[in-house]
Amino acid sequence: MTSIAPRQRPPAAPVSAAAPAAPRLDAARPRGRLDWHQLLGWLRDDGLVSDDDAQRVIRRFGGGASSLHALVRLGGAGLQHQGRSLDCEALTEWLAQRVQLPYLRIDPLKVDVGRVAEVMSLQYAEMRKVLPVSVAADAVTVATSEPFDTGWVSEIESHSRRRVKLVIANPEDVARYTSEFYNLARSVRNAQKSGETAATASFEQLVELGKANKQLDANDQGVVQVVDWLWQYAFDQRASDIHLEPRREMGAIRFRIDGVLHTVYQVPLTVMNAMTARIKLLGRMDVVERRRPQDGRIKTKRPDTAEGAGDEVEMRLSTLPTAFGEKMVMRVFDPETVVKSVEALGFSAHDGERWAQLIGQAHGIILVTGPTGSGKTTTLYSTLKSLATDAVNVCTVEDPIEMIEPAFNQTQVQAALDMGFAEGLRALMRQDPDIIMVGEIRDLATAEMAIQAALTGHLVFSTLHTNDAASAITRLIDLGVPPYLISATVIGVLAQRLARTLCPACKARDETTTRETLDALAQPWRLAGGVRPYKPVGCLACRQTGYRGRVGLYELLVLGDEARRAVHPAHDMAALRRHAVKDGMRPLRLAGMMKVAEGQTTVDEVLRATPAWSES
Repeated sequence: MTSIAPRQRPPAAPVSAAAPAAPRLDAARPRGRLDWHQLLGWLRDDGLVSDDDAQRVIRRFGGGASSLHALVRLGGAGLQHQGRSLDCEALTEWLAQRVQLPYLRIDPLKVDVGRVAEVMSLQYAEMRKVLPVSVAADAVTVATSEPFDTGWVSEIESHSRRRVKLVIANPEDVARYTSEFYNLARSVRNAQKSGETAATASFEQLVELGKANKQLDANDQGVVQVVDWLWQYAFDQRASDIHLEPRREMGAIRFRIDGVLHTVYQVPLTVMNAMTARIKLLGRMDVVERRRPQDGRIKTKRPDTAEGAGDEVEMRLSTLPTAFGEKMVMRVFDPETVVKSVEALGFSAHDGERWAQLIGQAHGIILVTGPTGSGKTTTLYSTLKSLATDAVNVCTVEDPIEMIEPAFNQTQVQAALDMGFAEGLRALMRQDPDIIMVGEIRDLATAEMAIQAALTGHLVFSTLHTNDAASAITRLIDLGVPPYLISATVIGVLAQRLARTLCPACKARDETTTRETLDALAQPWRLAGGVRPYKPVGCLACRQTGYRGRVGLYELLVLGDEARRAVHPAHDMAALRRHAVKDGMRPLRLAGMMKVAEGQTTVDEVLRATPAWSES
């Protein structure tokens, strides 16, 4: 976030409004709570607001009182400085600089809610309009929007026996998180009290005679509130996965954001077990069964506080018995993220045109390869959505169905009923399909059915777990598919990875990464066009990581005549890769370096995400 620094200048003379009854601007140092007149005078003195704008605000507000905080009220006045809106966040940052206190954008993922809620009561925090945000051995950090109302500091220092460190925060955030943090802490306490003698099913459980084993109810109001909080924060923080992990002493809650796991909160094991039971109940899973892995799904809506409020979100649930209890993972499928336009997938112009031509074929097999979490589902769903017109019948066989899409006819594999991918695909062949998507080719039977579908005039999409595009051909041969059938049916393979993108709010030019550096890493290729690499810096918007969001890196192998001739039992991968490159394939590493040259990501991210190029 670009800061707004106050300009040093002598205090301007008070400006009166045109109407005699209007209040005057007073630039004297305030005492107690902030006043919007005072702030407006400071803004004018610092050269951030003109006299005309100040008079306009005075006429608009008049002399009437308001329950809004002064920063919130001025933030909604439509003021601007050098093209940037002086909203509440910008004004809060400016105020922190002016009063020479640290500015803090409250990040709920970095707050130990249980500890900070013990510093003061909810009533005291609401009365003083302050919020503890961290507790150390010798100090407690408290966020406030009232830097001059500090009469409470000595009381907290005496009560907590710690020094108070003040930081300035957005008053709307202080109010919001005060309510949420204290409600969460209360819910966890209530849930813990309801089941404080509950048994913890782990391999290290001690049998204590004479103690009742009271199981915490999944519908206990405290548990319900904790689960609601969990989902609200997950959506608010753009989490792709939510982990509930029982451990020896406590249970850990972790979010995966932009591919990286963050520990969010720790709760007692009794509370975590109840949270897992609550989620299993909502996901129509067997709450009593804790010995076997289970799968389920939940559809919910984003809360009003999250971006895209009211939008439906699906979550795929998976449980796994561990040494200390059931581990729960929830994969979040946001329709806006999972299903995009093909243009929004991040293809280069070169690969985007080749992909469009490939998926426009009437029949054949198209494979998408990559490790778990590399974006294969997004690519397949987005591609199928672009093809799913009224003129075609799109059918899928998945394990499990990742997300319900009305444009597809979706079938789920059910091992208990002896319906695997091969059986599901065999049944689909009698459903008059035009386009078929098979979740994964895991065995020869599924591969043979996919080939049969392609030979009978269907366009078939599926996935494999391989390192690069050419290795998919080797994988099919290893499964036992005759090379001549691969050559006759497979028309293309797309290998992909995800790399974190640089935060647009704070990224800075990287003068150390030169064209020569990128060319050396992309060998034997050389980059064409301009090179404008950037480096991560870290800011409030990206939680000081320097990255925000992810971008796809693609390697598209289209099997032309020469490449098909290289598909034979001798496994001549070197020849296949050479012919694929001649036909326009760009390796993953080269695709990544092109994103670096465009300033979207970094060399470190590309080296982490992509394999080195090899013709062998």
